[in-house]
Order: sequence, then C-alpha cells, then structure tokens
Amino acid sequence: MEKCCFQSKRSTVSLSSYFKIFKNTYISSLILLLALFLFLNACHSVEKNDHVINFWAMGVEAQHLGELVTVFEQENPELHVRVQAIPWSAAHEKLLTAYAGNSTPDLCQLGNTWIPEFVILDAIEPLDTLLKTSTDIDTAQYFSGIWATNEIDGTLYGIPWYVDTRLLFYRKDIFEELGQSTAPETWDELFDLSLKIQNEEKTDYAFYLPLNGWHEIVAMAMQNGSTLLKDNNSYGDFDAPEFQNALRFFLKLYEHQLCPLGMNAISNLYQSFADDYFAIYISGPWNLGEFQKRLPKSMNSKWTVAPMPVFAGESPGISTAGGSSIVMFKNSENKAAAWKLIEFLSRPEIQARFYQLSGDLPANTTAWNIAGLHENERTKIFFNQLHHVKPTPRIPEWEQIALKIQQHVEAMVYGNITPEEVGSRLNIEVDRLLDKRRWLLEREQK
Repeated sequence: MEKCCFQSKRSTVSLSSYFKIFKNTYISSLILLLALFLFLNACHSVEKNDHVINFWAMGVEAQHLGELVTVFEQENPELHVRVQAIPWSAAHEKLLTAYAGNSTPDLCQLGNTWIPEFVILDAIEPLDTLLKTSTDIDTAQYFSGIWATNEIDGTLYGIPWYVDTRLLFYRKDIFEELGQSTAPETWDELFDLSLKIQNEEKTDYAFYLPLNGWHEIVAMAMQNGSTLLKDNNSYGDFDAPEFQNALRFFLKLYEHQLCPLGMNAISNLYQSFADDYFAIYISGPWNLGEFQKRLPKSMNSKWTVAPMPVFAGESPGISTAGGSSIVMFKNSENKAAAWKLIEFLSRPEIQARFYQLSGDLPANTTAWNIAGLHENERTKIFFNQLHHVKPTPRIPEWEQIALKIQQHVEAMVYGNITPEEVGSRLNIEVDRLLDKRRWLLEREQK
C-alpha cells in the first residue's frame, strides 16, 4: 500500500555503526512495549525444521500463494512451505512482536517502506551474496525505482515481488466531449480542463482527491524537485520552494472547489464515478480490477488511465515507488531453502501466473510480456509510469513523517493553516523525529 547508511560530503554513518548505537534505545524500548502483548497473546516460536519454509504473507497475496506453492513443492519434494496469512492492519505489530519474541518466519512479504525499520533492527538478511550466484533473478529485469527501495547503504535486503504506483484514472468520454482526446501532460493543463468540466457541468466535481493519504502530495512535490528532507535526511525541507509550490497547487484544487471536501463526500467510489460525481481520480493498479468489476459494463469504454502529469519538463511526471518485496529473516535456520523459494517466486513465468491469480502487477518486467500486459491499454500505461517512480526517503522514520504530512495537508485544505505554516510546522515536528539521526551523524564525525 525506504536507511541505515546516510552519506554526505562530510561523513558516512555505516549500517553497523547506526545499528549498534540505535540498538540500546529503539530495540530495548520496543521489547518493553511489546512484553505485555507477548504475554497476553502467548506468542509461539515458529517451527524450526530444515524441510519447512515458513512464509508470512499479507492480504489477498496470501490467498493466492497456494497454487504457486504446490508447484514449488512438486519441484522440491523434500521441502514444504507453510504460508501464514496476516491482515495488513495487523501485520506491522505482528512482525515487531515476532521480532521481540525471536519468532520471525523464514520469509515475509514486506511493504517496501517498512524495510528500513527492519534493517535498523538487524532483523533481515542481506541478499547480495545470494543474488550473485542466482540464475533466476536478473536485476536488469526490474524497475530501477522499485529495486532501489530494497537497497540500503548499497546492500540489498529484499527482492521486489509485486509493484504499484499512482497515476490518473479518468472519464475518457467526458474528456472527449470537451475536445480532449488524451489526458493533459501538465498539471496546469489538467487544472484548466478541470475548470471546464465543472463550468460545463459535466460532473459535480472534476477531481476526487481524498485527504487520508500522502502519496499524491508527495508525488507532486518530488515532481517539483523536492527531496522532502535535507542534510543527509536529517532535517525536514518542507519550507523549500519545491515543496511549497506543490502545496499551493494542491490547495488550489480545493480553493476552486474542484474537489469535494470531507472524508464522507462519497459513500461509493465506483458508483459516484459512474454517476458523474467526479471525473478524475489518482489511484493505483489494484483499482484496475475493481473498476472493471464494480462499474456497470456500459462504463468499460468510458474510462481509462494516464501517467502522472508534470509541472515542467517531459512527461510523465514522477510518482511514488510502491509494492511489496520478499525478505529473509536473519533468524531463519533454513536460508538455503528460503532463498530457493524467493528465486522460484521471482521467475518471470511464476510472476506472470501470480498476476493472473491476484491482479498484482509483476515486479519482473519480462513477466509483463508473458502475461500479455503490454497488449492492454491500461496496464501498458502503468508499465510506462513504473519507469518514472522514486522511492521516498529510505529511513525508519518515514512512516511517521508521512502521517504528519497527511495531517498538516488536511489542516491546510480545511483552511486552518497556510502552505507556509504547513512547511514550518512540518520542519519543527520532523526535525524532532530526526533528532536521533542527527545525533548519530554528529557522533560519527567526532
């Protein structure tokens, strides 16, 4: 639904140094906080067996692993894969609990923005040595921006399993009625078209832009050249012009009443899209299947997707690098077999089959050819966008920072604070979050 090594012109904090210093504070407090949870839930250790591979997977992915696991076990009759399904809502807490209780599985599906945290905990296994001898995994067959989310300090900690990013979903029929055969390539052009959509009463609102996420504003900021953080990711950079300009554009969409205000503005996304309540929506590949399934059949030819617009320069604009990877835990006593399963799930033909089962876009680009994804107008556009994605700052604090961005942007939209105040408040709060990081940098320099 990204790190431990921080390089600057003056110094480098190594992964090992960062972990050793961080361990006494972060890990100790984590274990104390989870002690009661461990006691109440009677967490059991994962079975250690040379012939069993324990794999934790989240959401619908866990539901569709069975067929692939059957093929793997037929190829490797001496091995058995035990898949444990975990709801996304409980996954982060369960993983931390397993770490504190020394009961992590062999393998796990991990959202790529979670990887830095588990690297800091020294919980997951570096994979570079294994990758060098692999005949199944070719880095050239992966989207570079997605692959980068798994690398920290030049070390690889995960293999991308499936990918996602955000782009435009829009009503093609309404655009065409206004003389627009394709989606605009720039935000300014899209803004002008949005005004025209509402002025001519094609829909109630041009955009549906919910305020319960951060991907949209972060993508806009990165398109503007914002790095979000500065000085080796140790300070917020939210008062910089690049981020401020993105905020002002985001706010302009609401000031011109191009977006409905409020989390409960619509009760059914798909029905509202079909009923001309809005014409443009920013979303990810999971909605390709949902739009086809939930919209009336008569709507199938009336909507499509387009790459993210740009503020300036060549299209498409940058979007966020999302998805999940497969990681191996250091506590695994069955690493050779676990790596064999990672290689199997990374094969192009297996990735293509997994797409057919789950609808998740393959991380392996060769799998796109096998699955015929280039022949589909909508998935082909996602392929193009995935070549233009960037990871968010690859530090363990990112999830907390992202939540603060979301909260302050929402306050701005409701008129409680200005873009300038968003920037100053984010800098203060994010700088406080990154205090430990700066201390580590200063300590390393001495």
